[in-house]
Parts: sequence; structure tokens; C-alpha cells
Amino acid sequence: MSNAPDTGRVVVTPVRVVIALCLLAPFVALLWVGSYAKVDPALAGIPFFYWYQMLWVVVSTGLTVLAHQLWRRDQRTRTAPAAEGGASE
Repeated sequence: MSNAPDTGRVVVTPVRVVIALCLLAPFVALLWVGSYAKVDPALAGIPFFYWYQMLWVVVSTGLTVLAHQLWRRDQRTRTAPAAEGGASE
């Protein structure tokens, strides 16, 4: 038996669930066309249908950046104990 961590096993953590929700939210919001297929309320003369989609471009960018930061932090915390354990032996 080896003391090496099992890297082939998928571990579902709360952080990974949040990452998945951050990446899934824009798809759900934009594929549900019935929720925004209307003209009113207009913003500066732009129908709701258009400005809602453009708003999601900005929101999607923020959610993707957040997911990336959470993923990097998750990877650092997962690899840190393995590195510390290997250095002490």
C-alpha cells in the first residue's frame, strides 16, 4: 500500500459545487428565453431583450473569474498537505 493520495478519485466539496453553479448560471439564465423575451422595461431606449443579454456578458465574466479564483484556492489547499507530508519524510 502506498501513502500517495488517490488522484483518480473525484471529490465533491462545497467549493466545487459553488464553482459549478457559477459556471452553470449564465447558461440557465440565457437558455430560458421566455424569462426575458419582452420589450419592457427599456433602458435608455434599448429593449429589455437586448440589455438583459448584454448584462449577462458582464455577470458571466465576473462569475467565471470567481470560479477560477475558487478553483485555484481549492487546488492549493489540496496540494499543500501532500507537499508538506512528503517534505517531512
